[in-house]
Amino acid sequence: MKGVRWSRFRGRQYSYTLAVLVITTVLLWSWEENPVITIVSDEGQFLKPPSECNYAKGRWIADNRRPLYSGTKCKQWLSDMWSCRLTLRKDFSYEAYRWQPEACDMPEFNGSQFLRRMQDKTVALVGDSLNRQQYQSLMCMITGGEDRPEVENVGRKYGLVVPRGAVRPDGWAYRFPDTNTTVLYYWSASLCDLEPVNMTDPATEIAMHLDRAPAFLSRYIDQIDVLVLNTGHHWNRGKLNANRWVMYVGGKPVKDRMLVQIGNAKSFAVHSIARWVDSQITLRPQLKAFFRTISPRHFYNGDWNTGGSCDNTMPMLHGSEVDQDESSDSVIESAVKSTRVKILDITALSQLRDEAHMSRYSLKTSDGVHDCLHWCLPGIPDVWNEILYAQL
Repeated sequence: MKGVRWSRFRGRQYSYTLAVLVITTVLLWSWEENPVITIVSDEGQFLKPPSECNYAKGRWIADNRRPLYSGTKCKQWLSDMWSCRLTLRKDFSYEAYRWQPEACDMPEFNGSQFLRRMQDKTVALVGDSLNRQQYQSLMCMITGGEDRPEVENVGRKYGLVVPRGAVRPDGWAYRFPDTNTTVLYYWSASLCDLEPVNMTDPATEIAMHLDRAPAFLSRYIDQIDVLVLNTGHHWNRGKLNANRWVMYVGGKPVKDRMLVQIGNAKSFAVHSIARWVDSQITLRPQLKAFFRTISPRHFYNGDWNTGGSCDNTMPMLHGSEVDQDESSDSVIESAVKSTRVKILDITALSQLRDEAHMSRYSLKTSDGVHDCLHWCLPGIPDVWNEILYAQL
């Protein structure tokens, strides 16, 4: 009788153990297929997973671990004109802040890890001088501001050489040999294809094709793995006239009175390039594309002698927090909404940092003219790259 009871007990125990193993296996399989990870901050706050984060919403906080590289080094990548440490500026408190998204885990930027993530890939920043600043910032962040003589200049591979009569090429491209990672910048202020109307006339007007991607992108998009676009500040009548740009759509000059208005033309071009990039993602799903929102400028419209926001050197004078859910750049937000192009939303958080511009310390500044558009480096563009890094 004891033997029978023991046998039944062992049978029930075996069945129970088997059931536990089966349930555990199913749960593990389910977790691997759909992992749910709960991250808690040091303050006990539950953090959102990266896919749910709005990195544009948050606050600036002091961080004595900043800046991420030296403003007196990084001469291999950083232009002297954007290194405020090489100017007469005395206050550098703007360097000692980092951006903390609301309820999100913001990973620390790590240059070596970035290169490992981008192994055998090409990262391209295409846009105006603000994207050039972001590019120089990224190169300094990857290298920690240290000289890297082994990094190879591969600009010629992309046609990035100094044209005859020009001061500099239309961009730069460098390859990190250990990971075969290429990081490049191409200047395209409008993100439109530009084509001389009369090839034989040096003073010819330039057709600005609002519905065509820049020729550089059309040619090299199949070699790009991560693309960061921007445009904005060249969309004004003065710039168009100075560059002799004439709007074209469908291969013909624009006659529509509504479309030739600068705001409408910009919106048309931005939506056009976003749709075109989305079509390229269809052909190459591994392509990751980002459209950076406009970088705010802080020009003062009054009397410079009385000071202005661009002359301010006090961090967070106008607040430190962004609590809005929508982007401050509605044009870019609208353009990417129905595409697989992601928004790199930096406008509102940068708007709070008027003290971090070149201001009167720019090497190119003449008396009475301040650079309230470009940023000191190290500085705000570093944060743009941190957010890019997080979204990757």
